[in-house]
Amino acid sequence: MDPSSAGGSPRRGRTTQDHRGPDAGGPAPRPRPAACKAAANGDNGPVSGTSGARIAYQPALDGVRALAVAAVLAFHGGVAALPGGFLGVDAFFVLSGFLITSLLLAEHRETGRIDLVAFWGRRLRRLLPALLLVLVVVLLVSRRLMPGTELGALRWDELAALGYVANWRMANRDGDYFTATGSPSPLQHTWSLGIEEQFYLLWPLLLIALLAWAARRGTATPGRRLGAALPVVLLGAAGSALAAAARFTPDALDRVYYGTDTRAVALLVGAALALLLARRSTAATTRPARHRVLGALAVAGAAVTAWCWATADGGDAWLYRGGLTVAALAVAAVIGHAVVSPASPTARLLALAPLVWLGRISYGVYLWHWPLFQWLTAGRTGLTGIALIAARCAVTLAVATGSYLLVERPIRQARRLPRPAPALAGTAVAGVAAVAVLGTVPPAPPPNPAIALDAPSPTAGAPTAVPPVQRPGRRPGPPRITFLGDSVSWSLGTYLPEQEKLTVSVRAVQGCGIARLPEVRYVGDPHPNYPGCEHWDDRWRKGVRADDPDVAVILLDRWELMDRRLDGRWQHVGEPAYDRYLAGELDRAVDIASTRGTHVTLLTAPYTRRAERPDGGLWPEDDPARVDAWNRLVRAAADRHHATVLDLNRRACPEGRFTWEAGGVRVRSDGLHFTPEGVQRWIAPWLLPQLYRLAVRGA
Repeated sequence: MDPSSAGGSPRRGRTTQDHRGPDAGGPAPRPRPAACKAAANGDNGPVSGTSGARIAYQPALDGVRALAVAAVLAFHGGVAALPGGFLGVDAFFVLSGFLITSLLLAEHRETGRIDLVAFWGRRLRRLLPALLLVLVVVLLVSRRLMPGTELGALRWDELAALGYVANWRMANRDGDYFTATGSPSPLQHTWSLGIEEQFYLLWPLLLIALLAWAARRGTATPGRRLGAALPVVLLGAAGSALAAAARFTPDALDRVYYGTDTRAVALLVGAALALLLARRSTAATTRPARHRVLGALAVAGAAVTAWCWATADGGDAWLYRGGLTVAALAVAAVIGHAVVSPASPTARLLALAPLVWLGRISYGVYLWHWPLFQWLTAGRTGLTGIALIAARCAVTLAVATGSYLLVERPIRQARRLPRPAPALAGTAVAGVAAVAVLGTVPPAPPPNPAIALDAPSPTAGAPTAVPPVQRPGRRPGPPRITFLGDSVSWSLGTYLPEQEKLTVSVRAVQGCGIARLPEVRYVGDPHPNYPGCEHWDDRWRKGVRADDPDVAVILLDRWELMDRRLDGRWQHVGEPAYDRYLAGELDRAVDIASTRGTHVTLLTAPYTRRAERPDGGLWPEDDPARVDAWNRLVRAAADRHHATVLDLNRRACPEGRFTWEAGGVRVRSDGLHFTPEGVQRWIAPWLLPQLYRLAVRGA
């Protein structure tokens, strides 16, 4: 979000400055509590528009920005007292709508026109340089930290952020299972910048048309013309709120949360506030009673805002059925009182020096905090809890201050930029786009090592030549291996190198384990089973029938470790009743896999670190004790069915704990799934010879 509209100290000897509107932005992977949704801004430069139009500088508005961005940092840092801190984005939207509209109205009042080219140029000058810097740094760091399998998604995230359409990218980013359940994008927070820039592009055009329409109605005074325009803006805000309510369903949460049409209500509430106050400023007198009314509304607005930030959850239906509108009106009440009564307690509290300072750098704080929070994990820093959030915030403030002093302020305050400036901006954007495309090409993997499938086992002698497998009703040929299970099994089977002596097929179903209880908790949030998962047994049965494998490999590693509601309460693996339920499903799985006389091989589940809690701790499903409990059930099922158990956990986690690397290669892409190079260079040389021997031995 762009804090460009109300910050900074005025020029010496002046009490006004160019308020060019804040860009609100907020990070939320998904509209869940753990999802990130917030914004920050702060354009504090005293540069005026080419028209010379100015509005009075209000330091209290920097305080609004500061509180909003602080709420975002606390929310993303896992501060339990602010589960609704993501609503800081709506505070920035309201502030942006108010300041941008105020500036446009001031220019129209003084010059009789609005210079669109100059307005859009100022917006890009304020917002683009810092964003380009963030995009380049994110790309460079991600090349080092991200597995190659995720670089393709990052490419589109970069381009969407660059084109200010990241909100639509995030609304439709879940195109495949791995993206939908993957780690949040380091650019996820740019969705709100997209909404802001779309507002900056369209709203001046609509405002010009609205003012022209009001003038054609023949109204006698500017105040009356603004009064005629105000109901239209309020009608637009109501339409946006109704669109959100009409579109909202739990399955359409991303579309409603990220959509420009469904989130425009806060921006239009801010615009309506600007029209209302501009109309009031044309009045000859000001009634003291109005100040008292505004003061009471501000107190109520502050209380509502505090309540929303302390109680709201990103998936709450009431938010999209009027709650976001109420939150926007509450912030508007505070802003309106601070602007109309700059000597009031509201304005004085918001104008405290620390808040003003944070408000000035809030755009950089918002831009940098999300990727930095993603990179400064508990695993990398060794910190958790308060120490972790303190370190993250300290680094964010330091980087944002550097960005403000070295990039944002110098460019914004420069009296002259290299000519032609539009060509320079276009070249910079094109250059970053090219870097985003070329820099997200995964590095070419090294050649796969040769794997001797008929290598002797530790207790066997020299390998012997084995004829093709012959089974009734099937042509003689190489042994057949089929992988069953969930997405972890899918990643393992899919990335195995091709072998002439072995045929591998993958029937694992992404997103589906064998536990089918419908109520699930995933990374702390309710999560339904994916469609069709309740019929996993039918899908497995069809796969085994089609492949007729010699060995069926079963690997299950995630969905059985989550909390599910059983017998009216949340339970998990390791509890007796839930273990009995899982054992029954596991027996069914082995029976299906062995239907055609197939030998069944069960792989132990490796330890995981799929995602950290905001405070740096592990989510319950990543608890090593749960993995151990599941692996005990796997071994017991193998004993009951005379199946083979291969200890994949020991291979993937040779030190007895979760690790990203083993055997000198990265084996896990996201803390759960396997990487192609990890499978091909570390797991396959260990796994394939054992599967080959099991297949030919049973032929």
